[in-house]
Amino acid sequence: MPRSAIDADVVDFILSPEDIALRLSKLTDTFLNGLKSDSQDQHPSKDEAFRELLQILLFRKGTDFTYYKQTTVGRRILRRMALNKKENIGDYLDYFRENVAEQDLLYQDLLIPVSGFFRDPAVYIALSESLFPKLLKDKDQMNPLRIWIAGCSTGEEPYSMAICLHEYMESKAPDCKIQIFATDVSEISITRARTGIYSKRDIDGLDETRLEKYFVKSNGNFQIAKTIRDMCVFAVHNFLKDPPFAKMDFVSCRNVLIYMEPFLQKRALTTFHYALNENGYLLLGNSETVAPVAELFTAFVDNKFKIYLRKQVQGRYLYVSSGRNERSSKNNVFAIRKEPGRDDFQRSADEVLLTAYTPPGVVVNEQMDIVQFRGSTGTWLEASPGKPSLNVLRMAREGLGFELRNALHKARTNNRTEVKEHIPFKVLNRPHWVTVEVVPLPNTVEPYYLILFREVLVLPGHTAENQTQVPELAVAVGITAEGLYIQQLEKELALLREDMRSITEDQEAVNEELQSTNEELLSGSEELQSLNEELETSKEEIQSTNEELMTLNQELFDRNEQLNISRLYAESIVSTIREPLIVLDRDYKVRTANRAYYQKFNATEETTEGKQLFTLGNGQWDTPDLHVMLDEIREKNLRVKDFPMRYNFDDTGERALLLNACQIYRTDNAELMILLALEDVTDMKKREEDMLLFSRSWKKRWTSGRHPCRKPTMP
Repeated sequence: MPRSAIDADVVDFILSPEDIALRLSKLTDTFLNGLKSDSQDQHPSKDEAFRELLQILLFRKGTDFTYYKQTTVGRRILRRMALNKKENIGDYLDYFRENVAEQDLLYQDLLIPVSGFFRDPAVYIALSESLFPKLLKDKDQMNPLRIWIAGCSTGEEPYSMAICLHEYMESKAPDCKIQIFATDVSEISITRARTGIYSKRDIDGLDETRLEKYFVKSNGNFQIAKTIRDMCVFAVHNFLKDPPFAKMDFVSCRNVLIYMEPFLQKRALTTFHYALNENGYLLLGNSETVAPVAELFTAFVDNKFKIYLRKQVQGRYLYVSSGRNERSSKNNVFAIRKEPGRDDFQRSADEVLLTAYTPPGVVVNEQMDIVQFRGSTGTWLEASPGKPSLNVLRMAREGLGFELRNALHKARTNNRTEVKEHIPFKVLNRPHWVTVEVVPLPNTVEPYYLILFREVLVLPGHTAENQTQVPELAVAVGITAEGLYIQQLEKELALLREDMRSITEDQEAVNEELQSTNEELLSGSEELQSLNEELETSKEEIQSTNEELMTLNQELFDRNEQLNISRLYAESIVSTIREPLIVLDRDYKVRTANRAYYQKFNATEETTEGKQLFTLGNGQWDTPDLHVMLDEIREKNLRVKDFPMRYNFDDTGERALLLNACQIYRTDNAELMILLALEDVTDMKKREEDMLLFSRSWKKRWTSGRHPCRKPTMP
């Protein structure tokens, strides 16, 4: 058992029994105290060390583990500390900075490459019975079924899906074409998946029928059959930041989201929704759900198997710009966030309101959709006619939309609070005034903005007929309504001019960028046209070469048929010859023998082929004369005829044999082989001896006068 575990490469330590207890004690101390930092040394705290480790991986690999489940990340780091005999996080961080190989190993550990063939068999049964009929209903060679399997690890799940589809299509949809796109962030896993080679331990659990039909044994391992491999395309891809595939009929992402925080789960599910066609399907793991984006998916039939149907909601891809910089971290001071962002805009909004604000407002996201109402906002916002929408610009009262858009744009661009004072708008055709304040919310994973509405009170002494509203401050300073109105108009005019100037500058910058982009596109178009011409030429050349290859292939096919006919002809002759034949290699090992040999010498293929000639039987072939004769054939290319030898058979006793031998002539200078032909001349020898004895006896009797045919001599 221990030797099997060592050979399978599934052990981390190979120790003697007396050292196992000591190692277990040290491992326990590492897991209990490894993340504690010594206050007297210069090592960073646990949180700072974690962030720096993840930052190094981000620079080296381009994958951000900040919003992965921190308990899982912590366990994986502790495991690497234990394997490297580092007792605290500070020592491991120093070792990690200097050791690139350790960075790669921790990266692979954090990816948790766990997979297997037909995990949860009930899911595949449900797919075959309920989902595949719907997916393949209108599919054919021109309209293939497109499947994306995200987080495929070493390829077991894509191949399982392909096998399941192949089994279903054999009887239900033989003319359909399948395209399975399998992706993973690990290049090591993708490289192994492309080969499709797995050990006996990897395929443990597969039934014999599938194993025999879809796998080919190769050097002690098992390789996926070519028909299944051709259905799958593997690529290194990070679905959290790379552009997704499109026009997918089915997306499977099983047991990946469980390692991510809700923020990343939402981003991933939104990406899958964008990648799917209308009425596309999503498959998740048993412990995963679409709760973060319940408005995008609905359960398909039975939620037991975690199959979801895409809702008819406009797809939205959340592009993430995540640059990758390969820099050494030896002397680098990372800009580490003291507090990681959290996806809790409600708490952040509460903090802002409790510190300085009390007016009503709303919280909007980067797409200007309202995610929370705070207080009564009916004076400034109302539901717009038509399709329901929570977009704040569509819900804004007449006159507020432009100013809200402007304030949001400035707050988003400058990342600071933007205030718009005394904005006029109408409610039931009556003018009102409001001050709007847009505040970017801090410490949130995604950008959120708090929009506050401050109502401007009606000036006392003015009736509703004149519809003039002024700030409350005007009562104290004694400004007339007309004067205040003029001041307000002048202020608005100045603001409008400033906004127009800003918009004009932005427009000019955009126009310059568009012009530059247009020139690049024109240049790119010319290059593409030139490339297209080259491709056309290459296409013609390839077509011509393809025709030549087809002709050559046909010739090779014809010659192969001729060779097969010749081989069968030769084998038929050899099998019908009565004399035993043996073919030896240059080391005198038996390559093959005919049926007559096995019958004559009472032998089998298992006990003959691959064995040296001199060890066959009871070693009766091991004679000095035979050694010399075979050496001369091998070295001097001699032909031997009627070489006498005797062989003692168990059932018939000693037999006389004549051996004929020569090299097998090969024009391709291939491996040297020797043909031995054996002839049993025992009976012929016996007849010759009997004839000789008879002749001697007859002659003796003739000469003695006792032969009956001879007349006696007269005295």
